[in-house]
Amino acid sequence: MTHTLLLLVVVLLASMIAGLVRVVRGPTASDRMLAAQLMGTTGVAVILLLSEATSRPALLDVALVFALLAAVTGIAFVQRYQAMETGE
Repeated sequence: MTHTLLLLVVVLLASMIAGLVRVVRGPTASDRMLAAQLMGTTGVAVILLLSEATSRPALLDVALVFALLAAVTGIAFVQRYQAMETGE
């Protein structure tokens, strides 16, 4: 079971690397932000899998904080993007 979880972590880390490439090369700011959101969500999944694989429930709290930060980041991006479009 642990090996399966760790294999999933590796797959998710590969997904994060692909997201990082999109963040660096993204043609628009929206693409970059969506890739950053993907990386945040994937990071939460990685932490949850590591929590289960290593039997460390404290990592669940870390995953919760990361999920909240990702949501706040998305909201901040949308507000800033709307302010840029309206010229405020």
